[in-house]
Amino acid sequence: MDLKFSKVTRKGPITIVTLSRPEVYNALHTDAHFELNKVFDDFVADPEQWVAIVTGAGDKAFCAGNDLKWQAAGGKRGWNTSGFAGLTARFDCDKPIIAAVNGVAMGGGFEIALACDLIIAAENATFALPEPRVGLAALAGGLHRLPRQIGMKRAMGMILTARHVKAQEGYELGFVNEVVPQGEALTAALRWAETICKNSPMSLRASKQTIQKGMNVSLEQAIAEQREYPAVKAMVASQDYIEGPKAFSEKRAPNWKGK
Repeated sequence: MDLKFSKVTRKGPITIVTLSRPEVYNALHTDAHFELNKVFDDFVADPEQWVAIVTGAGDKAFCAGNDLKWQAAGGKRGWNTSGFAGLTARFDCDKPIIAAVNGVAMGGGFEIALACDLIIAAENATFALPEPRVGLAALAGGLHRLPRQIGMKRAMGMILTARHVKAQEGYELGFVNEVVPQGEALTAALRWAETICKNSPMSLRASKQTIQKGMNVSLEQAIAEQREYPAVKAMVASQDYIEGPKAFSEKRAPNWKGK
């Protein structure tokens, strides 16, 4: 696939997706959304890729959200069924995804980060859902994910004021996992990804799917139904399910197959 608005590199089982429109702070338009939909389709389908990292090109922005200048000039607006950047409405991915936020994460950019499982932020990162300031609303998941991740009152405080939040406050609010010096977001995200990859990918997928499905039902129902979740059943039937206890008993590092 000829990529025009993003770059994909791989480091072993880790896929690094870089949003690459630095001339507009990596803001995204329709063509970029459809391209990224294919990029993440490929990641989901590749059994050799276990974890993804999303970051932005340059040192100023992760993603400034929707390309409003493109829209104002008459450019068409819209995205695939997987949502903004191919991620915000993607509910079929059980592989961990990390956001390495290296600057501005505004509107849809913040929504991309919220759709990821972890957020690693450089000190110069800034987060906001500023859509009300331009007559819009954060309908790519931000209005639903932020309250679920930091609580209703804190989310309302951010959303209704459209205020900017720096990385350290994001950490204190609870939506950022780690704050690192400027320029080190991707390096830190790789460190997290490499640590994650020491674990069985089958267990990771089962864990992520169980959390996601369990959050939508009562605790009682989640516990009762979890062994019927597809990723949990796949884990139990996998080679990794045998390899893990065997490696532990033999006092050696496990050789994960991811199947």
